[in-house]
Parts: sequence; C-alpha cells; structure tokens
Amino acid sequence: MDVACQCKAVTFKTPTLEPLATYVCHCTECQSRTGSAFGASAIFPKFTLPEGMPLACYARLTSSGDTLHCYFCKNCGTRILHTTAARNVVSVKGGCIPGLDWTKAIHVWASAAMVPIPEGCERYAEDSTSTSSSEYGDHQKILD
Repeated sequence: MDVACQCKAVTFKTPTLEPLATYVCHCTECQSRTGSAFGASAIFPKFTLPEGMPLACYARLTSSGDTLHCYFCKNCGTRILHTTAARNVVSVKGGCIPGLDWTKAIHVWASAAMVPIPEGCERYAEDSTSTSSSEYGDHQKILD
C-alpha cells in the first residue's frame, strides 16, 4: 500500500498489500496527537523505513512501560508511524494510506470515545490486550 505524509516529502510502500489489522483508538494520547476525537492505525509487519526521507522521531513511554517511537515528517509534521522495540509490527497512521478499508477496524479505548462508535464494531473499553482477544488479531503470536 502507498503511504505518504501531507506534503508528500515522505513516501513509501508497506511490506504487505493489506494491513494485518486496523484500529481506531479513542485514548486521550491519540486525541492529543491528532487534535481530533481518535487516531487511526493500520498494523503491518515491521520494516525498515527508506533512507533519505525527512523523518524525525519523538519517543514516549506507553502505559505498559514500553518506549513508543513516533516518526513524523520534518517538513509538514504529519505523524507517519509508531513502533516499539518489543514488537515485530509497526502502526502506520491511517490517514497516510489512501483507500484503506476501515469497515473491520477494531475500536480500542472506547471508554474515552468522544464520538459514537458504529454499532456492530469490535470494541474494547480499554486496549484489546485487557481481554482474551489478542492485540493484533490472529497474527500476534507470529509477530511478537
């Protein structure tokens, strides 16, 4: 899939033709990051970002204690992806992937939702690891 920031200075292709999963996160961190009601992410197997792109990285601790590395375009500021050393996946920000199918997105941190979540969607009050369901669907055992 094609990925691009708002100014198109950062562009690349994902390592697979489809994401392993898609998430809509309603946590306050995503609300702050996007300046909106939620953040949207597509999960892909970990890959190396292309060299020569104007990328910068912001790092922060997550609620689980992992360091989340957040890559963004130095030119326009668009957040491109997040990753941690502990996972074999990356979270590409959904708005950077034109035409991404959101019909099966999993809604996490629904307890903090600022807008209604569509009926029939898979949803979790917090993150999906707080239930018997796995964080990246059926792919987690392979990826972690």
